[in-house]
Amino acid sequence: MALLDDIRRYWDDDAPTYDRSRQHRPRSPMVEAAWMAALEARLPPAPAKVLDCGAGTGFLSLLAARLGHSVTAVDLSTAMLDRLRAKADELALPVEVVHTPAAEPPGGGYDVVMERHLLWTLPDPAAALRAWRDAAPTGRLLLVESLWGEVDGLERLRSQVRHRLHQIRKVPPEHHAEYDPALRQALPLGAGTHPGRLAAMAVDAGWRMPRLHRLADVEWAERCELPLPDRLVGVAPRFVIQAT
Repeated sequence: MALLDDIRRYWDDDAPTYDRSRQHRPRSPMVEAAWMAALEARLPPAPAKVLDCGAGTGFLSLLAARLGHSVTAVDLSTAMLDRLRAKADELALPVEVVHTPAAEPPGGGYDVVMERHLLWTLPDPAAALRAWRDAAPTGRLLLVESLWGEVDGLERLRSQVRHRLHQIRKVPPEHHAEYDPALRQALPLGAGTHPGRLAAMAVDAGWRMPRLHRLADVEWAERCELPLPDRLVGVAPRFVIQAT
């Protein structure tokens, strides 16, 4: 419980500035359109019952609601959910907001369970994947992730170059503060998310037939928005693991 409280406090503190980062909330119509197409291609026909776990300020939730789906957004952070609720009200989108840990989803019978960049910050991602399986016994799983951290040497090097370029150009950091190193070490995926490990974890949790999709159009759209020399370094590889 103490670990979960530390995680909650971090994201509550991060909520006021979270959407300032282009990685968290794209400002470009082209990048948003690429994300919309990627999500639409992997969701069932609308209206489906969609559960967005670790929804944060609502990036995936709002896209899915705009596509005509019935969306329930859950998150551990009340501050994040307050911002999601405000955006949904502003856009007149009917998103149900539930304050709960991602591993304790409300109800069941969902057609889709999805998450974006959540698994690395869960104390027990395997338990969450099992709980999501129970919440969508005949549905599908969408893990929207990227390759980062210590799990791939080349991406670690590219990330260091990107970080140095941001320092030179005085780009504001993506978060209000660094994640506590001791907290990160306590997380099973705190060192990064490799698609191979995530696919194996999904299978172990009872999901079947995982498929890996590279989000090449999203990467291309994001790269087009970057200045030189950042464009030469590119962005972190983005992918979706879809399972049934």
